[in-house]
Amino acid sequence: MTEILQKGSLHLLERIEQIETKLGIVGSGNGVGRSGNETQKYCTLPNVQPRTFDPSVSPDRVRLIRFIAKKWVNGTKLRYYFFESGPNSGGNDQKDIVRQGFEVWRNVGIGIKFEEVRDISEAEIRIGFLQGDGAWSYLGRDVIDIPGQGERTMNFGWDLRADSRGVDVPVHEIGHTLGFPHEHQNPFAGIVWNEESVYRYFGGAPNYWSRETTYNNVLRKLPVGDVEGSQWDPNSIMHYSFAAGLIDKPEPYRTGLNVAGGLSEHDLQQVRFFYPPLEESRYVELKRFHSEILSLAPAEQKNFVINVPATQDYTIQTFGKSDTVLILFEDQNGDLKYVDGQDDSGTELNAKVNVRLYQGRRYVLRIRLYSNFAASETAVMLW
Repeated sequence: MTEILQKGSLHLLERIEQIETKLGIVGSGNGVGRSGNETQKYCTLPNVQPRTFDPSVSPDRVRLIRFIAKKWVNGTKLRYYFFESGPNSGGNDQKDIVRQGFEVWRNVGIGIKFEEVRDISEAEIRIGFLQGDGAWSYLGRDVIDIPGQGERTMNFGWDLRADSRGVDVPVHEIGHTLGFPHEHQNPFAGIVWNEESVYRYFGGAPNYWSRETTYNNVLRKLPVGDVEGSQWDPNSIMHYSFAAGLIDKPEPYRTGLNVAGGLSEHDLQQVRFFYPPLEESRYVELKRFHSEILSLAPAEQKNFVINVPATQDYTIQTFGKSDTVLILFEDQNGDLKYVDGQDDSGTELNAKVNVRLYQGRRYVLRIRLYSNFAASETAVMLW
């Protein structure tokens, strides 16, 4: 009987939505909304082909790589650009709400910096407002694999002013850009879905998702390695709200799951874990021909300052059996600009860059460890 009532409620919601659409009434909500009993618009992550690994790479290595690979090296400055003309452009009122979203993350005091730029060629994040295309963002470092400067890496496809969640919509999308997936897909959540009700709900107005889109953004559980034991947080900013009848278990959520709104304590812990505040006074100077040991745990990072004695070509390389990502920046009056980098994860190689460095300029090297897969120490050297 309960199932019949739940299905009847969903059909009624769809009929009401259809009537409202005909009357020109705009539905509220954004997919990370507070009320799980509203018909909402939801964020959809772009479908990116998952990375594959050679069979020789152990499951433990794969789990750690998946857990860390989408995250930026801490200390990165992410520059964002708003399209200024054409169908991807939006009004200043829309842009201001997105700017507020960046400010929410900035106020946490993390090591990642944000800067708005007017030159699209300088931006890692390219933000559009193509109406009807939904709200979405590429996940973490995937944005640097979107080569065309005219290509969006984030979009807001409805009027943010009319959305009851306000700034939480861009906070959610920026969370994706920082490398955080949808929390309701956490394999440790223990959610048992009423799958056909889920497909029917998201297939109706106002989302009209295909079954594939619904599966990829709701029903598909993330690989365990993507969250690496992280406990489920139903109040995470990265969690959808859900209407009644979509969740069978845990039983308290059969009547709907309503996200509290804003950054949860778990959100703050996660972002501070990957992007803690940085103290440049603690950076080690990396000198020529001197091996620096990298005594790091998975996801930890070490930062170095480089001042070369002469202008010439140099090599920077890690040593030891490990998975690392190595990124080199040039310090231009306190603004770090990317120079070169390499990610050796999932290979038998070491991270290595060959670059021309200039006397009198200051460089910053950041190295993050995925995993050690041998007893020997990992080290880095400049020569």
